[in-house]
Amino acid sequence: MSTTKWALDSTHSEIQFKVRHLMVSWASGTFKKFEVDVKSQGDDFTTAKIRFTADVNSIDTSNEQRDAHLRNADFFDADNHPQVIFESEKMERLDDEHYKLHGTLTLRGSSKPVVLNVEYGGIMQDPWGNTRTGFTVTGKINRKDFGISFGGVTETGGILLGDDVNINANVEFVKVGDLQPA
Repeated sequence: MSTTKWALDSTHSEIQFKVRHLMVSWASGTFKKFEVDVKSQGDDFTTAKIRFTADVNSIDTSNEQRDAHLRNADFFDADNHPQVIFESEKMERLDDEHYKLHGTLTLRGSSKPVVLNVEYGGIMQDPWGNTRTGFTVTGKINRKDFGISFGGVTETGGILLGDDVNINANVEFVKVGDLQPA
């Protein structure tokens, strides 16, 4: 069977994250620049090989001062680790619409196994004859597992930042074509 390559439609895709702030609300942000490389055997996404990269310098929380702080060594350390990388190991089908995506996340130079929830949006032809597919990917990681420990207890005894970071990605792909085996 030939390998199918899927190209990210960045105009219909987004990567978001959020973390508890003072344990009473949420701080959220996005990565404005990211790439996803997906190859599968035909339209069978259980065979998908996925590589995601995000440019840490493209982080956007709608607050430039906070963005600059997130890029420094207290958080992402963009000078030394300019990318967040995820590489899949397997895509486990649970039912027609739900999968578990197993892989390795590399953040700030630390690589850890993660399992993400995937909701499959289906596959269809757009008005121009292109084959498209879409997914919603959600999950949670502990930032301290990746060496991000800034934001402990405040002077008044509260917690500045939660440890868990929620991830939400909505991604759409266009079938580029089938690559014949070499």
